[in-house]
Amino acid sequence: MKVLEGMNQFGHEQLVFCSDQACGLRAVIAIHDTTLGPALGGTRMWPYRSEDEAVYDVLRLSRGMTYKNAAMGLNFGGGKAVIIGDPRKDKSEELFRAFGRFVHSLGGRYLTAEDVGINPDDMLLVQMETPYVHGLPDTSGDPSPATAYGVYRGMKACAKEVYGDASLKGKRVALQGVGHVGYHLAKHLADEGAELVVADIYQDRVRLAVDEFGAETVDPEEIYGVDCDIFAPSALGAVINDETILRLKCQIVAGAANNQLEEPRHGDKLDELGILYAPDYVINGGGVINVAAELEPGGYNKDRAYAKIGKIYDKILQVIEISKKNRIPTYQAADVMAEERIRRIGQLKKIHLGR
Repeated sequence: MKVLEGMNQFGHEQLVFCSDQACGLRAVIAIHDTTLGPALGGTRMWPYRSEDEAVYDVLRLSRGMTYKNAAMGLNFGGGKAVIIGDPRKDKSEELFRAFGRFVHSLGGRYLTAEDVGINPDDMLLVQMETPYVHGLPDTSGDPSPATAYGVYRGMKACAKEVYGDASLKGKRVALQGVGHVGYHLAKHLADEGAELVVADIYQDRVRLAVDEFGAETVDPEEIYGVDCDIFAPSALGAVINDETILRLKCQIVAGAANNQLEEPRHGDKLDELGILYAPDYVINGGGVINVAAELEPGGYNKDRAYAKIGKIYDKILQVIEISKKNRIPTYQAADVMAEERIRRIGQLKKIHLGR
């Protein structure tokens, strides 16, 4: 892909390519927008098929973080990093320390934490080289449970809109991905009495969901066609696309994955089909709220953080209200909500600070 054209298309400020032959590090850090503050967003480790695929993913993910942080009312811009590699095979101390040095070179413009394929112990290795890392074991820890709780709350808001009742008891949920976030989401749903159908590329995760939650299982490619109330994409992005969208047999799409729509027109199509879509960067904002809580006065407080995460219920209802009022699909309504906050803060008068 033409990198500068891609940056212009998405409105990025900076893209940093990171390479260290000694440890095999190949990574990309993307800073999308710092109007609201330093760019905050996790690091993902994934065996991308090509460098172009990795660059495209980090551009989309970092832009999503700008909108997510704005929508959640946080004073942070959007950034993201991807490390090209298999998280089950390619991790090492030297790789994460090398990555930490690149994060540090940005001088605090980018603050990192966990994302797909990364855990708090990995972040401890990054921290050896830079203080600009969060989601550590002795602070907020793994953001996955917080993300899952926010998605669960957002699902209840969707159920309130569609069924007139926020209860998920008896609702059939097709859960795509039962990794770190998907597992905790499955637990919330099972505890409330929802019926689960799960799929994942890793069979050990599927077996765990069957054993602990009594879930039904289908092959990964079959999850789109499951007859259900809610389809919950909770793995990777771009799963709502030309090949899958007409296979959906649900009334709600609400999940933890980032960038669920392959293209904006797929959000239009969901609206046309009468399927309520919970915009991903709103419903999955619990993790970043939890991480950002580390930087609040007095430090991290779990009860305070989870109280804020619980308000994702209200955020989803707000998006639905904007959608109805303006007669636009919910993905556009979420953008309106986020962009309005960026615009309001961005127009504040800049004051020069004396030396």
